[in-house]
Amino acid sequence: MDLFCVEHKKLWSRGSVKISVLLCIIYIVVFGGILQYQWLTLGSSKDITGSHFDGYEYIRERQEYAKRYEPLLTVDTLSEMVSDYQRAGKNGDDKELKKTDWSVISSWLQTLYPELQRPVIYQLMVGYVDASALTDMYARRQTAIETYMDASGIKGREKDYLLSMNAKVDTPFSYTWTEGWRTVLASLIPDYGMIIAIVIIVSLAPLFSGEWRDGTGTMILSTKDGWRKDAVAKMGVGLAFTTEVFTLVAVPSIIVQMVFLGLSGWDTPIQCIKMLAIAPMNMAQAEIYEYLFLFIGITGFASVVMLISSFFKSDRLAMMGGFAILIAPMFIAGHLPYRAQLTLDLFPLVGNAGDIFRMYTLNVFGKIVWLPYLEIVTPLLFVMICIPISVMRWSRMQKA
Repeated sequence: MDLFCVEHKKLWSRGSVKISVLLCIIYIVVFGGILQYQWLTLGSSKDITGSHFDGYEYIRERQEYAKRYEPLLTVDTLSEMVSDYQRAGKNGDDKELKKTDWSVISSWLQTLYPELQRPVIYQLMVGYVDASALTDMYARRQTAIETYMDASGIKGREKDYLLSMNAKVDTPFSYTWTEGWRTVLASLIPDYGMIIAIVIIVSLAPLFSGEWRDGTGTMILSTKDGWRKDAVAKMGVGLAFTTEVFTLVAVPSIIVQMVFLGLSGWDTPIQCIKMLAIAPMNMAQAEIYEYLFLFIGITGFASVVMLISSFFKSDRLAMMGGFAILIAPMFIAGHLPYRAQLTLDLFPLVGNAGDIFRMYTLNVFGKIVWLPYLEIVTPLLFVMICIPISVMRWSRMQKA
């Protein structure tokens, strides 16, 4: 424990660690959180120059406006939404137009009623579609899902598996204002991993390799079995650091979200974000999954970065290796076969938390498994593999 505390203090004493963690918090909590809610994404639109700095009040107005269509999303409520939007448009009531869930509604219409689309430029479908033509909403959703599967080559056992998941989705959907949840689940949280990964590389890549630069390795490891104790302590510190950074980011982000969005809509199904989603999840469950995906992913990534560090006597080379495993998958994924791309997503932080909205599956020993299930399991395997290899490698480096 004493060695753990020494290593932990040494890690946090580095200026690069403090600066990178601080910048990460500022970027995610302030720019990726507060400013997104208050201004950039959820503030009221101004003109082509951007949005007003009024997100808090504007969110409350839209949440209140959406209550007229609660609690269930049916054909009648969808038709009413479309009619209200078109009436406000004809009356030139821009204030009411902005309060509607126009972006989400248009995505529903495009998915469920593609034959009603017109080749109209710069006009939302909600602005011209005939509200009386919106019938059989949930039957059309089922048809759209099966049509998408057929077009994507999803068939046989894979199709049956996904349809069985979709059968667990309760209809009609509950409804509340959805744009806020779409921002959180489809835009904000899925982008956190890349930012935290950079902090992990900067902080943990020198964990082992930096000992050669500092010249402290021989002194620390001079006692019998010192290399093993030091290696285990370093790995423990690396995983603890990863947990600390995640906590420093996740807790303020959730607090900011609660301040701006509150708890309204936590039990709304994720299908209100994407109609073709087949996962039987509500918004709260989806957010828990995405944060779990993020935490397990960065933990697995940290173990790989520390493994790389144990192979080099140069912290610069170790850092370059860390950035290579972060960036390389982005460049090679597009050149791989489809199934190989999905397999690559199993590596820590290569996949996307937003995969819960998609129909990706893999065949694991003859069993069809939904990809998001695998994406929160495989990073743990990397941790289990990388820790003992790092310890053994550090031993050989010291004996060499």
